[in-house]
Amino acid sequence: MNIDVTNCDKEPIHIPGKIQSHGFLIVIDANGYIKYHSENIVNYLNDLPANLLGTHISTIEPIIGKNEPPNFINHLITLGKSNGFEQTNPFNTDLRGRPFHLIISQSADYYLLEFESARSDSNTDVQRTIGRSISEMLVDKNLQNLLNNSAIQVKNVIGYDRVMVYRFAEDGHGEVIAEARNAELPSWLGLHYPASDIPKQARELYKKSLTRLIVDVNAEPSAIITDADNTQVLDLTDSQLRAVSPIHIQYLKNMGVASSFSISLIYKQELWGLIACHNYSPRYIDFRSRESAKLIGQILSSALEFRQDEENQQVMDRYKSAVDQLSRLMLKDSSIEFALTAHDISVLDVVDAGGAVLMLEENVIKIGETPNDDQLKELVNWTKANVIDSLYYTNRLSGIYSAAEAYKDVASGVMISTLSRELDEYVFWFKPEQLEVVKWAGNPEKPVETDVEGNRILSPRNSFEEWSQTVTATSANWTNEEIKSVIRLRSEIAYALNQKAGAIRLLNEKLKQAYEELDTFSFTISHDLKNPISAIKSYAQILMRDKELKPQAMKALERINAGADKMNNMIQEVLEYSRIGRSELILSDLDPTSMIAEHVRELSLIYEVDPAVVTIRNTPPIKGDPVMVSQVFANVISNAIKYSKKASPQQIVIDATVDDREVVYTISDNGLGIDIKHLPRVFELFNRMDNVGDIEGTGVGLAIVKRIIEKHRGKIWVDSELGKGSTFYIAFNKA
Repeated sequence: MNIDVTNCDKEPIHIPGKIQSHGFLIVIDANGYIKYHSENIVNYLNDLPANLLGTHISTIEPIIGKNEPPNFINHLITLGKSNGFEQTNPFNTDLRGRPFHLIISQSADYYLLEFESARSDSNTDVQRTIGRSISEMLVDKNLQNLLNNSAIQVKNVIGYDRVMVYRFAEDGHGEVIAEARNAELPSWLGLHYPASDIPKQARELYKKSLTRLIVDVNAEPSAIITDADNTQVLDLTDSQLRAVSPIHIQYLKNMGVASSFSISLIYKQELWGLIACHNYSPRYIDFRSRESAKLIGQILSSALEFRQDEENQQVMDRYKSAVDQLSRLMLKDSSIEFALTAHDISVLDVVDAGGAVLMLEENVIKIGETPNDDQLKELVNWTKANVIDSLYYTNRLSGIYSAAEAYKDVASGVMISTLSRELDEYVFWFKPEQLEVVKWAGNPEKPVETDVEGNRILSPRNSFEEWSQTVTATSANWTNEEIKSVIRLRSEIAYALNQKAGAIRLLNEKLKQAYEELDTFSFTISHDLKNPISAIKSYAQILMRDKELKPQAMKALERINAGADKMNNMIQEVLEYSRIGRSELILSDLDPTSMIAEHVRELSLIYEVDPAVVTIRNTPPIKGDPVMVSQVFANVISNAIKYSKKASPQQIVIDATVDDREVVYTISDNGLGIDIKHLPRVFELFNRMDNVGDIEGTGVGLAIVKRIIEKHRGKIWVDSELGKGSTFYIAFNKA
């Protein structure tokens, strides 16, 4: 593959066809026959033939394990498949009187047998010093001090000339945020490196292989040979010896680096950064020492996650407290806008912003630093014309809306919560410009060279002299915690408006009109669509009785039949949604305990899961319509079970809290979760997330649940994280 400026991030670095030359590779199939091996095997075992392809591994086992019992490699593979190869690696063996490590991993249907020296270049016993180093590393609770200590301790353990903690930003570029180095070396602390230096596919490999050693950038890699008729490409993702991209090798040479070693840092199952180690002469670290170093990375990753979660929780608690206080004030004060802006706690406190504007009931109230009235009026017009979602945010407003350049000092970042587009009711939050001087390690634009055929070829940067760039018209990013806080506040404002607003409000009139139109639509689809759908289904079933139908035709009829069933279900759910608006509430005192337990039993049978995956805790009494409340619990519990089926172990918790105003039930799962950008639309009709795949559903259930809860004058909201699960909160009034 020719690597140029257009496809650097597509370079197939997991299938290089070569290995680093400080070890050798043998690849066998499930029957033990050699299908690939590295050319340099003769450098280690010179009495073997240069070509071992087709040979059974048992014929050379006496050479690569002279003191081992027959068939020992097959036994190691069997044990590794059962318990994980991390339990068997490395296997100590002896080659011509030299201690070697045998490391086994799987690649598709093949097994990689990698042989490396069991002795490092360094005299430091990494495994003995690791415990003390980890203790020193964790001595300080401050996050930055933790990173500084980690760099120092890793340098003490492996002895490389320079050790850096390198953190990735959202766009993939990285920054050196901690460093330990030899005194004669210049500092790289604070330098930024473009995303193309470690492209996307390389970052993905760092998530799978937590350590990566490059012994000598000047050593020639050894090719991997196979039979001419073998067209299967050998995937070396899990290989220890996998050769390095020629671009990256040249990049290291341009930096003057002879050897590198990296340890991945993982946060929430994503690549947070690297402990990147550089040496200016070749260095080899044996497998056991690398595994010990990997332990440092895993412990630091856990410590990072704990420290970061602790900081995030403090921020979330602060935001939650502000929203809770505003919620109480809105229900207590006669004016909602007064409640949101006139107290010690205001809308400005639900995020970290420099200013906020509330537009409600034809009032415009400004807090903190904001654009002026004329600028706000133009911004509202732009918002109405360009912002579709109920929640919108950016940290580069002037890059999208050029008029904002005039007030970028107070509003480079904006978050907009739309309360009513028709009534021009919004909440705006503004973040000021955050001037930042980014110090790059050389110009971040990689130079381009032209080859003899005129192709533009990517050339690794040669200059790493500090290159400064001033970033303007950009604010601090809006965090996930801020986004969730605003979503919660919007829900509380809507609830307060519904509680206090009279029939004269235009919004209620529009809702009434929409409900009437929905009723008409519901009856129309009931009468005008159900009959033809039934006819389609009947004709399809008649045709399916024809024994002479071809399989392809039968499959098409089955899909028609299934589609008719799905449409019937959707019609039925739309009718149910419509009926809720017309149904009268029959309020009574309810004890949901048996109701919830019965739903769990039934839904466990339907979705074929063990009822024990659902933990039922506190279930205090509530006041509500028995039929409708049962429908709410059935729907939310059903979603929790079906969207967490792939979790291992699957965990669902049903609990509740009680205060003087309301009973709040929570239903939590550890399933697919919801992308934060979809949270504002979770309860909309026919809205389904992108990640649900083929899981059954019509996108109506949660809309029905929300309508029932609002009919009970209650509240429902959700907190979710993609890949981590969801928690639904259902609040019932005690009065």
